[in-house]
Amino acid sequence: MTDFRSDTVTQPTAAMKAAMLAAPLGDDVFQDDPTVNELQRYAAELLGFEAALFAPSGTQTNLIALMAHCQRGDEAIVGQQWHTYRWEGGGMAVLGSIQPQPIEHQPDGTLALEHIRAAVKPDDPHFARTKLIVMENTTGGKVLPLSYMNSVAALAKELGLNCHIDGARLMNAAVALATADGSNPIQKARQLCAGFDSVSLCLSKGLGAPVGSLLLGSHAFILQARRLRKMLGGGMRQAGVLAAAGLYALQNNIERLAEDHQHAQQLAEGLQRIAAEHPLLKGKLELVSVNTNILFTDIAVEVAGPLLAYLSEQGIKLTSSNYNKADQYYQRVRWVTHLDISASDIQRTLGAVQKFSV
Repeated sequence: MTDFRSDTVTQPTAAMKAAMLAAPLGDDVFQDDPTVNELQRYAAELLGFEAALFAPSGTQTNLIALMAHCQRGDEAIVGQQWHTYRWEGGGMAVLGSIQPQPIEHQPDGTLALEHIRAAVKPDDPHFARTKLIVMENTTGGKVLPLSYMNSVAALAKELGLNCHIDGARLMNAAVALATADGSNPIQKARQLCAGFDSVSLCLSKGLGAPVGSLLLGSHAFILQARRLRKMLGGGMRQAGVLAAAGLYALQNNIERLAEDHQHAQQLAEGLQRIAAEHPLLKGKLELVSVNTNILFTDIAVEVAGPLLAYLSEQGIKLTSSNYNKADQYYQRVRWVTHLDISASDIQRTLGAVQKFSV
């Protein structure tokens, strides 16, 4: 089985399972689980925040952050494709009574600073009160540059707004930037977060833990976040058995993300070569983008169905969705590399695509 559906499908390694089995436990609702406390301390120090909070999912840490920053009737500025707006069940509106103000993306995945500024509402009872700017890094695998992140944080402070990062794959962004300039990934991650009031960091994507996300911020912010976590059903008891996996992931699995990025690039290059020559795929399979560990391809609908069915028979799992481009319909297929996909898996997949026939 080669599972490209998401980097959430990773299985804990033997070493991670050993850490989970050996974890000292307590009751985290009483704040006396030593492993959870150590994970929160370690993560806060790692990224330069005062405190952190462990929760079951990134959807919950994002929602907690939104509800901590905004009151009922307040507004958060988001991207049209941000998870906080489009992919998390509308929780900010349904559960937080927070109005999203979505902004269209630029081709590089950013939100134009002038568009953010223009979206801020005047102090007028006709409007929701703008309170928060939300970023997502990476977004669709694209890395938002450090200079841009710094500019957003500075703009938020200028406008008197709070700012939050949905950093589900923040470490992918940090590793990509560090690989490009030869710097330290942890230092780069701290720089990406600098000036932001809160960050949500997923442990169960490329970092390889089975469950959990962290929310980071000031002591006062995390105190409020803890209350909201309890309200939303995220208070867990002997959670150290899960926190141990997250701690292991932060201590061992950050720099190895560069392997996932390399594998995604190898996959993209191989698919491009095949698509240029394959009698059924030539002109029918187009690479849209490859960034960090996520590759998107557009495949003509008449080919996509048979190809995806064939790959499934070969034990290669993918996700896809309908996509319209220039009045032509495609299947946009997402390929996500992660720690359970090796270089040999990439070659096996390319070999299977090369042999595709109907």
